[in-house]
Amino acid sequence: MTDTPSPCYYLAPGYVATQGPLHDVQDPATLEPVGQYGEPSPDQLETILDRVNVAQKKWAAMDCKTRAGLLHRVADAMEQADMTEIAVMMTREIGKPYPEAIGEIANIAPVFRYFAEMARDDAGRIAGTIQPGSFQFQTYTPYGVSVHIVPYNFPLILGCWTMAASLAAGNGVVLKAAPAGTICTLMFMKFFDALPADLIACVGGGAEIGRQLIDSPKTHAIAFTGSAEVGRQIAMQAAAHMKPCVIEGGGSDPMIVSRHADIPVAAAGAVTTAYLQSGQVCTSAERIYVEDAVHDAFVARMVENTRQLRVGNGLGVAEIGPLVSSAARDRVLGWIDSARAKGATIAIGGGIPADQPKGWFVEPTIVTGVTADMGLHDTEIFGPVVSIIRVASFEEALTQANDSRFGLGASVFTSDLAEAHRAIDAFQAGMVWVNNPLVDNDALPFGGMKSSGLGRALGRAGLDAFRQPKMVILDPVAKMADWWYPYPDDWFLDAGGRKHV
Repeated sequence: MTDTPSPCYYLAPGYVATQGPLHDVQDPATLEPVGQYGEPSPDQLETILDRVNVAQKKWAAMDCKTRAGLLHRVADAMEQADMTEIAVMMTREIGKPYPEAIGEIANIAPVFRYFAEMARDDAGRIAGTIQPGSFQFQTYTPYGVSVHIVPYNFPLILGCWTMAASLAAGNGVVLKAAPAGTICTLMFMKFFDALPADLIACVGGGAEIGRQLIDSPKTHAIAFTGSAEVGRQIAMQAAAHMKPCVIEGGGSDPMIVSRHADIPVAAAGAVTTAYLQSGQVCTSAERIYVEDAVHDAFVARMVENTRQLRVGNGLGVAEIGPLVSSAARDRVLGWIDSARAKGATIAIGGGIPADQPKGWFVEPTIVTGVTADMGLHDTEIFGPVVSIIRVASFEEALTQANDSRFGLGASVFTSDLAEAHRAIDAFQAGMVWVNNPLVDNDALPFGGMKSSGLGRALGRAGLDAFRQPKMVILDPVAKMADWWYPYPDDWFLDAGGRKHV
Protein backbone atom coordinates (compact mmCIF):
# COMPACT_ATOMS: atom_id res chain seq x y z
CA MET A 1 0.00 0.00 0.00
CA THR A 2 2.73 2.45 0.93
CA ASP A 3 6.44 2.32 1.56
CA THR A 4 6.15 4.97 4.29
CA PRO A 5 6.38 3.38 7.73
CA SER A 6 3.38 4.68 9.69
CA PRO A 7 4.69 4.11 13.27
CA CYS A 8 7.06 7.06 12.91
CA TYR A 9 7.43 10.80 12.94
CA TYR A 10 8.87 13.01 10.21
CA LEU A 11 11.83 15.30 10.65
CA ALA A 12 13.09 16.69 7.36
CA PRO A 13 14.42 15.05 5.35
CA GLY A 14 13.01 11.66 6.45
CA TYR A 15 11.20 9.43 8.90
CA VAL A 16 12.28 8.30 12.36
CA ALA A 17 10.83 5.45 14.44
CA THR A 18 8.87 6.60 17.47
CA GLN A 19 9.48 5.49 21.02
CA GLY A 20 5.99 6.32 22.30
CA PRO A 21 2.75 4.33 22.07
CA LEU A 22 1.22 3.08 18.82
CA HIS A 23 -2.38 3.81 17.80
CA ASP A 24 -4.62 1.79 15.49
CA VAL A 25 -6.56 3.51 12.70
CA GLN A 26 -9.95 2.17 11.56
CA ASP A 27 -11.72 2.86 8.26
CA PRO A 28 -14.98 4.58 9.27
CA ALA A 29 -16.78 3.20 6.21
CA THR A 30 -15.83 -0.48 6.51
CA LEU A 31 -14.60 -0.63 10.14
CA GLU A 32 -11.55 -2.49 8.84
CA PRO A 33 -8.03 -1.67 10.12
CA VAL A 34 -6.11 0.85 8.05
CA GLY A 35 -2.76 0.86 9.86
CA GLN A 36 -0.97 2.30 12.84
CA TYR A 37 0.81 5.50 13.76
CA GLY A 38 3.15 6.18 16.61
CA GLU A 39 3.74 9.19 18.79
CA PRO A 40 7.15 10.31 20.03
CA SER A 41 8.15 9.89 23.63
CA PRO A 42 8.50 13.11 25.69
CA ASP A 43 12.28 12.91 25.34
CA GLN A 44 12.02 12.40 21.58
CA LEU A 45 9.76 15.43 21.31
CA GLU A 46 12.30 17.57 23.15
CA THR A 47 15.01 16.37 20.77
CA ILE A 48 12.82 17.26 17.80
CA LEU A 49 12.27 20.76 19.18
CA ASP A 50 15.99 21.23 19.79
CA ARG A 51 16.79 20.32 16.20
CA VAL A 52 14.03 22.48 14.69
CA ASN A 53 15.24 25.47 16.74
CA VAL A 54 18.80 25.07 15.45
CA ALA A 55 17.58 24.79 11.86
CA GLN A 56 15.27 27.77 12.26
CA LYS A 57 18.10 30.14 13.10
CA LYS A 58 19.83 29.28 9.82
CA TRP A 59 16.55 29.57 7.92
CA ALA A 60 15.81 33.01 9.38
CA ALA A 61 19.27 34.19 8.36
CA MET A 62 18.60 33.38 4.68
CA ASP A 63 17.62 36.13 2.31
CA CYS A 64 13.96 36.14 1.30
CA LYS A 65 14.68 35.22 -2.32
CA THR A 66 16.46 32.02 -1.29
CA ARG A 67 13.69 31.08 1.13
CA ALA A 68 11.09 31.74 -1.54
CA GLY A 69 12.97 29.57 -4.02
CA LEU A 70 12.97 26.64 -1.61
CA LEU A 71 9.25 27.04 -0.92
CA HIS A 72 8.64 27.02 -4.68
CA ARG A 73 10.60 23.75 -4.84
CA VAL A 74 8.20 22.31 -2.27
CA ALA A 75 5.29 23.39 -4.48
CA ASP A 76 7.04 21.92 -7.55
CA ALA A 77 7.35 18.54 -5.85
CA MET A 78 3.66 18.57 -4.95
CA GLU A 79 2.51 19.53 -8.44
CA GLN A 80 4.68 16.96 -10.18
CA ALA A 81 3.66 14.01 -7.99
CA ASP A 82 0.85 11.50 -8.34
CA MET A 83 -1.18 12.11 -5.21
CA THR A 84 -3.60 9.21 -5.70
CA GLU A 85 -2.12 7.00 -3.00
CA ILE A 86 -2.18 9.78 -0.40
CA ALA A 87 -5.76 10.73 -1.29
CA VAL A 88 -6.88 7.11 -1.03
CA MET A 89 -5.27 6.86 2.40
CA MET A 90 -7.02 10.06 3.47
CA THR A 91 -10.36 8.59 2.41
CA ARG A 92 -9.63 5.34 4.24
CA GLU A 93 -8.64 7.19 7.41
CA ILE A 94 -11.42 9.75 7.70
CA GLY A 95 -14.08 8.68 5.19
CA LYS A 96 -14.24 11.75 2.97
CA PRO A 97 -15.13 11.01 -0.67
CA TYR A 98 -12.08 10.57 -2.89
CA PRO A 99 -12.87 13.60 -5.13
CA GLU A 100 -12.79 15.80 -2.03
CA ALA A 101 -9.56 14.21 -0.77
CA ILE A 102 -7.72 14.70 -4.05
CA GLY A 103 -9.23 18.19 -4.34
CA GLU A 104 -7.88 19.15 -0.92
CA ILE A 105 -4.37 18.10 -1.94
CA ALA A 106 -4.55 19.90 -5.29
CA ASN A 107 -5.10 23.24 -3.54
CA ILE A 108 -2.00 23.06 -1.33
CA ALA A 109 0.85 23.93 -3.71
CA PRO A 110 -0.58 27.38 -4.62
CA VAL A 111 -0.57 28.34 -0.93
CA PHE A 112 3.20 27.83 -0.74
CA ARG A 113 3.71 29.85 -3.92
CA TYR A 114 1.53 32.68 -2.62
CA PHE A 115 3.33 33.03 0.70
CA ALA A 116 6.77 32.57 -0.89
CA GLU A 117 6.18 35.69 -2.97
CA MET A 118 4.18 37.59 -0.33
CA ALA A 119 7.12 37.40 2.09
CA ARG A 120 9.44 38.74 -0.63
CA ASP A 121 7.12 41.62 -1.50
CA ASP A 122 6.05 42.69 2.00
CA ALA A 123 9.35 43.14 3.84
CA GLY A 124 8.49 46.28 5.79
CA ARG A 125 7.20 49.83 5.61
CA ILE A 126 8.86 53.26 5.54
CA ALA A 127 7.15 55.84 7.71
CA GLY A 128 7.19 59.57 7.18
CA THR A 129 9.99 60.79 9.43
CA ILE A 130 9.27 63.03 12.41
CA GLN A 131 12.92 64.16 12.56
CA PRO A 132 14.82 65.57 9.57
CA GLY A 133 17.71 63.34 8.52
CA SER A 134 16.39 60.26 10.38
CA PHE A 135 15.37 57.08 8.51
CA GLN A 136 12.36 55.56 10.30
CA PHE A 137 10.84 52.29 9.20
CA GLN A 138 9.24 48.96 10.15
CA THR A 139 10.66 45.53 9.51
CA TYR A 140 9.72 42.02 10.64
CA THR A 141 11.31 39.20 12.58
CA PRO A 142 10.07 35.59 12.95
CA TYR A 143 8.90 34.24 16.29
CA GLY A 144 11.07 31.11 16.17
CA VAL A 145 9.28 27.74 16.05
CA SER A 146 5.53 27.54 15.45
CA VAL A 147 3.24 24.68 16.45
CA HIS A 148 0.36 23.69 14.15
CA ILE A 149 -2.46 21.54 15.55
CA VAL A 150 -4.93 20.40 12.90
CA PRO A 151 -8.31 18.62 12.78
CA TYR A 152 -9.22 15.43 10.95
CA ASN A 153 -11.63 16.91 8.40
CA PHE A 154 -8.89 18.66 6.35
CA PRO A 155 -5.76 16.97 7.69
CA LEU A 156 -3.40 18.44 5.09
CA ILE A 157 -4.51 21.79 3.74
CA LEU A 158 -5.47 23.46 7.03
CA GLY A 159 -2.01 22.81 8.43
CA CYS A 160 -0.39 23.96 5.19
CA TRP A 161 -2.29 27.27 5.26
CA THR A 162 -0.48 28.29 8.42
CA MET A 163 2.76 26.34 7.87
CA ALA A 164 3.36 28.03 4.51
CA ALA A 165 2.94 31.45 6.11
CA SER A 166 5.12 30.57 9.07
CA LEU A 167 7.94 29.18 6.91
CA ALA A 168 7.77 32.20 4.60
CA ALA A 169 8.12 34.45 7.65
CA GLY A 170 11.30 32.63 8.70
CA ASN A 171 10.06 30.23 11.35
CA GLY A 172 10.63 26.55 11.92
CA VAL A 173 7.53 24.37 12.07
CA VAL A 174 6.19 21.44 14.09
CA LEU A 175 2.93 19.93 12.85
CA LYS A 176 0.84 17.78 15.20
CA ALA A 177 -1.19 15.65 12.85
CA ALA A 178 -4.83 14.83 13.51
CA PRO A 179 -5.22 11.37 15.11
CA ALA A 180 -7.58 10.43 12.26
CA GLY A 181 -5.40 11.56 9.37
CA THR A 182 -1.90 10.97 10.72
CA ILE A 183 -0.91 8.28 8.22
CA CYS A 184 -1.79 10.33 5.11
CA THR A 185 -0.11 13.35 6.70
CA LEU A 186 3.12 11.42 7.25
CA MET A 187 2.96 10.21 3.65
CA PHE A 188 2.56 13.81 2.49
CA MET A 189 5.55 15.12 4.44
CA LYS A 190 8.04 13.76 1.89
CA PHE A 191 7.30 16.83 -0.25
CA PHE A 192 9.14 18.98 2.30
CA ASP A 193 12.46 17.23 1.68
CA ALA A 194 13.54 20.25 -0.40
CA LEU A 195 13.71 22.30 2.80
CA PRO A 196 16.82 22.44 4.98
CA ALA A 197 17.31 19.51 7.32
CA ASP A 198 15.37 19.62 10.60
CA LEU A 199 13.39 22.74 9.68
CA ILE A 200 10.00 21.02 9.69
CA ALA A 201 8.70 18.13 11.77
CA CYS A 202 5.45 16.19 11.92
CA VAL A 203 4.39 14.16 14.95
CA GLY A 204 1.36 12.06 15.79
CA GLY A 205 -0.39 11.86 19.11
CA GLY A 206 -3.24 13.24 21.16
CA ALA A 207 -3.87 16.04 23.61
CA GLU A 208 -0.83 15.30 25.77
CA ILE A 209 1.53 15.82 22.83
CA GLY A 210 -0.26 19.08 22.06
CA ARG A 211 0.08 20.29 25.64
CA GLN A 212 3.80 19.51 25.70
CA LEU A 213 4.30 21.41 22.46
CA ILE A 214 2.42 24.48 23.70
CA ASP A 215 4.08 24.52 27.13
CA SER A 216 7.61 24.02 25.84
CA PRO A 217 9.89 27.08 25.98
CA LYS A 218 11.25 25.83 22.65
CA THR A 219 8.06 26.83 20.78
CA HIS A 220 6.98 30.41 20.20
CA ALA A 221 3.67 30.62 18.31
CA ILE A 222 0.59 28.39 18.04
CA ALA A 223 -1.93 27.70 15.26
CA PHE A 224 -4.99 25.58 16.02
CA THR A 225 -8.09 24.51 14.11
CA GLY A 226 -10.79 22.56 15.88
CA SER A 227 -13.71 23.03 18.24
CA ALA A 228 -14.45 26.28 20.04
CA GLU A 229 -14.10 24.58 23.42
CA VAL A 230 -10.64 23.15 22.74
CA GLY A 231 -9.60 26.37 20.99
CA ARG A 232 -10.45 28.36 24.11
CA GLN A 233 -8.34 26.00 26.25
CA ILE A 234 -5.40 26.28 23.87
CA ALA A 235 -5.66 30.07 23.76
CA MET A 236 -5.52 30.22 27.56
CA GLN A 237 -2.61 27.78 27.69
CA ALA A 238 -0.70 29.82 25.12
CA ALA A 239 -1.51 33.06 26.95
CA ALA A 240 0.05 31.67 30.12
CA HIS A 241 3.36 31.66 28.21
CA MET A 242 2.66 34.92 26.31
CA LYS A 243 2.66 33.00 23.01
CA PRO A 244 0.63 34.43 20.14
CA CYS A 245 -1.92 32.09 18.63
CA VAL A 246 -4.21 31.77 15.64
CA ILE A 247 -7.37 29.92 16.66
CA GLU A 248 -10.10 28.75 14.29
CA GLY A 249 -12.79 27.37 16.57
CA GLY A 250 -15.50 26.19 14.21
CA GLY A 251 -18.99 27.52 13.82
CA SER A 252 -22.69 27.05 13.26
CA ASP A 253 -22.88 29.01 10.05
CA PRO A 254 -26.12 30.70 8.99
CA MET A 255 -27.44 31.06 5.47
CA ILE A 256 -30.22 33.43 4.47
CA VAL A 257 -32.47 32.73 1.49
CA SER A 258 -34.19 35.94 0.49
CA ARG A 259 -37.52 36.17 -1.28
CA HIS A 260 -35.41 37.66 -4.09
CA ALA A 261 -33.24 34.55 -4.40
CA ASP A 262 -33.09 32.24 -7.40
CA ILE A 263 -34.59 29.25 -5.58
CA PRO A 264 -33.15 26.41 -7.72
CA VAL A 265 -29.66 27.92 -7.45
CA ALA A 266 -30.04 28.63 -3.73
CA ALA A 267 -31.23 25.09 -3.05
CA ALA A 268 -28.33 23.57 -4.99
CA GLY A 269 -25.85 25.80 -3.18
CA ALA A 270 -27.41 24.97 0.18
CA VAL A 271 -27.17 21.22 -0.44
CA THR A 272 -23.50 21.52 -1.30
CA THR A 273 -22.52 23.74 1.62
CA ALA A 274 -24.63 21.75 4.10
CA TYR A 275 -23.43 18.29 3.13
CA LEU A 276 -19.89 18.72 1.79
CA GLN A 277 -17.76 16.06 3.43
CA SER A 278 -20.86 14.79 5.25
CA GLY A 279 -21.23 18.18 6.92
CA GLN A 280 -17.85 17.82 8.63
CA VAL A 281 -16.70 21.27 7.50
CA CYS A 282 -16.34 24.20 9.88
CA THR A 283 -18.06 26.53 7.39
CA SER A 284 -20.97 24.21 6.60
CA ALA A 285 -24.33 25.97 6.49
CA GLU A 286 -26.14 24.51 9.49
CA ARG A 287 -28.92 27.10 9.97
CA ILE A 288 -30.87 28.28 6.91
CA TYR A 289 -33.25 31.19 7.43
CA VAL A 290 -35.81 31.37 4.61
CA GLU A 291 -38.27 34.19 4.06
CA ASP A 292 -41.88 33.06 4.37
CA ALA A 293 -42.72 33.94 0.77
CA VAL A 294 -40.32 31.33 -0.63
CA HIS A 295 -40.01 28.93 2.33
CA ASP A 296 -42.11 26.05 1.02
CA ALA A 297 -40.69 26.22 -2.50
CA PHE A 298 -37.15 26.27 -1.14
CA VAL A 299 -37.72 23.33 1.21
CA ALA A 300 -39.32 21.27 -1.56
CA ARG A 301 -36.44 21.97 -3.94
CA MET A 302 -33.77 21.26 -1.30
CA VAL A 303 -35.47 17.97 -0.36
CA GLU A 304 -35.57 17.00 -4.03
CA ASN A 305 -31.86 17.77 -4.45
CA THR A 306 -30.93 15.98 -1.23
CA ARG A 307 -32.77 12.85 -2.36
CA GLN A 308 -30.34 12.61 -5.30
CA LEU A 309 -27.26 12.30 -3.05
CA ARG A 310 -25.58 8.91 -2.82
CA VAL A 311 -24.39 7.59 0.53
CA GLY A 312 -21.50 5.13 0.70
CA ASN A 313 -17.81 4.42 0.89
CA GLY A 314 -15.75 7.42 -0.17
CA LEU A 315 -13.75 5.18 -2.50
CA GLY A 316 -16.92 4.37 -4.41
CA VAL A 317 -19.47 6.58 -6.13
CA ALA A 318 -20.87 8.63 -3.27
CA GLU A 319 -21.28 12.25 -2.28
CA ILE A 320 -21.93 11.40 1.40
CA GLY A 321 -19.32 9.34 3.20
CA PRO A 322 -19.30 8.19 6.81
CA LEU A 323 -18.70 10.32 9.85
CA VAL A 324 -15.27 9.90 11.36
CA SER A 325 -16.25 7.72 14.33
CA SER A 326 -19.07 6.00 16.16
CA ALA A 327 -19.01 8.77 18.78
CA ALA A 328 -19.46 11.39 16.04
CA ARG A 329 -22.42 9.50 14.58
CA ASP A 330 -24.07 9.01 17.98
CA ARG A 331 -23.71 12.72 18.74
CA VAL A 332 -25.33 13.76 15.45
CA LEU A 333 -28.19 11.28 15.78
CA GLY A 334 -28.75 12.53 19.31
CA TRP A 335 -29.24 16.11 18.13
CA ILE A 336 -31.73 14.93 15.48
CA ASP A 337 -33.71 12.89 18.02
CA SER A 338 -33.74 15.79 20.47
CA ALA A 339 -35.13 18.18 17.86
CA ARG A 340 -37.77 15.66 16.81
CA ALA A 341 -38.83 15.23 20.44
CA LYS A 342 -39.27 19.01 20.77
CA GLY A 343 -41.59 19.23 17.78
CA ALA A 344 -39.31 19.69 14.76
CA THR A 345 -40.15 17.97 11.48
CA ILE A 346 -37.74 15.71 9.63
CA ALA A 347 -38.29 16.62 5.99
CA ILE A 348 -35.85 13.96 4.77
CA GLY A 349 -33.34 11.61 6.33
CA GLY A 350 -32.97 11.58 10.08
CA GLY A 351 -31.37 8.20 10.67
CA ILE A 352 -28.91 5.52 9.57
CA PRO A 353 -29.13 4.56 5.88
CA ALA A 354 -30.81 1.17 5.50
CA ASP A 355 -28.29 0.07 2.87
CA GLN A 356 -25.26 0.96 5.00
CA PRO A 357 -25.49 -1.32 8.05
CA LYS A 358 -21.73 -1.15 8.59
CA GLY A 359 -19.79 2.07 9.09
CA TRP A 360 -20.59 5.37 10.74
CA PHE A 361 -23.12 6.69 8.22
CA VAL A 362 -25.94 9.20 8.73
CA GLU A 363 -28.52 10.04 6.10
CA PRO A 364 -28.37 13.60 4.73
CA THR A 365 -31.04 15.25 6.83
CA ILE A 366 -33.23 18.35 6.60
CA VAL A 367 -35.04 19.48 9.77
CA THR A 368 -37.78 22.12 9.59
CA GLY A 369 -39.63 23.92 12.34
CA VAL A 370 -36.40 24.37 14.31
CA THR A 371 -36.63 26.79 17.22
CA ALA A 372 -34.01 28.53 19.39
CA ASP A 373 -34.46 26.09 22.27
CA MET A 374 -33.29 23.14 20.18
CA GLY A 375 -29.67 22.03 20.26
CA LEU A 376 -29.56 22.07 16.47
CA HIS A 377 -29.96 25.84 16.55
CA ASP A 378 -26.67 26.84 18.18
CA THR A 379 -24.43 23.79 18.19
CA GLU A 380 -21.75 22.88 15.71
CA ILE A 381 -23.39 19.65 14.53
CA PHE A 382 -20.54 18.53 12.27
CA GLY A 383 -22.68 16.08 10.38
CA PRO A 384 -25.00 15.93 7.34
CA VAL A 385 -27.83 17.79 9.08
CA VAL A 386 -29.25 21.21 8.24
CA SER A 387 -31.97 23.19 10.01
CA ILE A 388 -34.42 25.37 8.09
CA ILE A 389 -36.10 28.23 9.95
CA ARG A 390 -39.02 30.19 8.52
CA VAL A 391 -38.76 33.99 9.00
CA ALA A 392 -41.11 36.84 8.17
CA SER A 393 -38.53 39.22 6.72
CA PHE A 394 -34.92 39.68 5.69
CA GLU A 395 -34.24 41.79 8.79
CA GLU A 396 -35.61 39.04 11.04
CA ALA A 397 -33.33 36.57 9.28
CA LEU A 398 -30.29 38.77 9.98
CA THR A 399 -31.25 39.16 13.63
CA GLN A 400 -31.67 35.43 14.16
CA ALA A 401 -28.57 34.58 12.15
CA ASN A 402 -26.47 36.76 14.46
CA ASP A 403 -28.07 35.33 17.61
CA SER A 404 -25.25 32.83 18.08
CA ARG A 405 -22.05 32.47 20.06
CA PHE A 406 -20.35 31.56 16.78
CA GLY A 407 -19.20 33.91 14.04
CA LEU A 408 -17.12 32.01 11.50
CA GLY A 409 -18.89 32.34 8.15
CA ALA A 410 -22.31 33.40 6.85
CA SER A 411 -23.92 33.29 3.44
CA VAL A 412 -26.90 34.77 1.63
CA PHE A 413 -28.72 34.10 -1.61
CA THR A 414 -30.39 37.16 -3.10
CA SER A 415 -30.65 39.00 -6.41
CA ASP A 416 -31.21 42.30 -4.58
CA LEU A 417 -27.92 44.23 -4.44
CA ALA A 418 -29.10 46.36 -1.52
CA GLU A 419 -29.89 43.22 0.47
CA ALA A 420 -26.48 41.78 -0.36
CA HIS A 421 -24.70 44.87 0.98
CA ARG A 422 -26.97 44.95 4.03
CA ALA A 423 -26.00 41.35 4.82
CA ILE A 424 -22.29 42.01 4.30
CA ASP A 425 -22.42 44.85 6.83
CA ALA A 426 -24.73 43.17 9.33
CA PHE A 427 -23.42 39.60 9.54
CA GLN A 428 -21.34 39.08 12.67
CA ALA A 429 -18.94 36.72 10.92
CA GLY A 430 -15.37 36.71 9.72
CA MET A 431 -16.37 35.65 6.21
CA VAL A 432 -19.45 36.40 4.09
CA TRP A 433 -20.51 34.69 0.88
CA VAL A 434 -23.14 36.18 -1.43
CA ASN A 435 -24.59 33.67 -3.92
CA ASN A 436 -21.30 31.71 -3.84
CA PRO A 437 -20.76 29.79 -0.57
CA LEU A 438 -17.66 27.98 0.73
CA VAL A 439 -15.14 29.70 -1.55
CA ASP A 440 -11.80 30.76 -0.06
CA ASN A 441 -8.92 32.73 -1.54
CA ASP A 442 -5.25 32.41 -0.56
CA ALA A 443 -4.95 36.21 -0.63
CA LEU A 444 -7.91 36.88 1.71
CA PRO A 445 -8.10 36.29 5.48
CA PHE A 446 -9.82 33.16 6.78
CA GLY A 447 -11.14 33.12 10.34
CA GLY A 448 -13.98 34.01 12.64
CA MET A 449 -15.42 36.31 15.26
CA LYS A 450 -16.83 35.64 18.73
CA SER A 451 -16.29 32.02 19.86
CA SER A 452 -15.18 31.04 16.36
CA GLY A 453 -11.62 32.15 16.92
CA LEU A 454 -8.76 34.58 17.14
CA GLY A 455 -6.59 35.88 14.32
CA ARG A 456 -6.64 34.85 10.69
CA ALA A 457 -5.06 32.37 8.32
CA LEU A 458 -4.26 33.26 4.68
CA GLY A 459 -3.69 36.66 3.16
CA ARG A 460 -1.44 39.35 4.56
CA ALA A 461 -3.01 38.82 7.99
CA GLY A 462 -2.01 35.15 7.82
CA LEU A 463 1.61 36.08 7.17
CA ASP A 464 1.64 38.72 9.91
CA ALA A 465 0.40 36.13 12.41
CA PHE A 466 3.82 34.45 12.29
CA ARG A 467 6.14 37.46 12.38
CA GLN A 468 6.70 40.33 14.77
CA PRO A 469 6.89 43.94 13.57
CA LYS A 470 9.97 45.84 14.64
CA MET A 471 10.25 49.61 14.67
CA VAL A 472 13.63 50.98 13.56
CA ILE A 473 14.97 54.54 13.92
CA LEU A 474 18.21 54.96 11.98
CA ASP A 475 20.19 58.20 11.98
CA PRO A 476 23.11 57.94 9.53
CA VAL A 477 25.01 60.63 11.44
CA ALA A 478 25.16 60.72 15.25
CA LYS A 479 24.38 64.17 16.60
CA MET A 480 23.20 65.66 19.86
CA ALA A 481 19.47 66.21 20.28
CA ASP A 482 18.11 69.21 22.16
CA TRP A 483 15.98 67.04 24.46
CA TRP A 484 18.85 64.90 25.79
CA TYR A 485 20.12 65.23 29.37
CA PRO A 486 20.91 67.52 31.04
CA TYR A 487 17.75 69.59 30.63
CA PRO A 488 18.09 73.42 30.54
CA ASP A 489 17.23 75.11 33.81
CA ASP A 490 14.36 77.02 32.27
CA TRP A 491 12.55 73.74 31.66
CA PHE A 492 12.02 73.32 35.42
CA LEU A 493 9.77 74.97 38.01
CA ASP A 494 11.22 76.75 41.02
CA ALA A 495 10.26 75.98 44.65
CA GLY A 496 7.22 78.22 44.34
CA GLY A 497 5.90 76.33 41.35
CA ARG A 498 6.87 79.05 38.91
CA LYS A 499 8.81 78.48 35.71
CA HIS A 500 12.45 79.56 35.79
CA VAL A 501 13.16 82.64 33.73
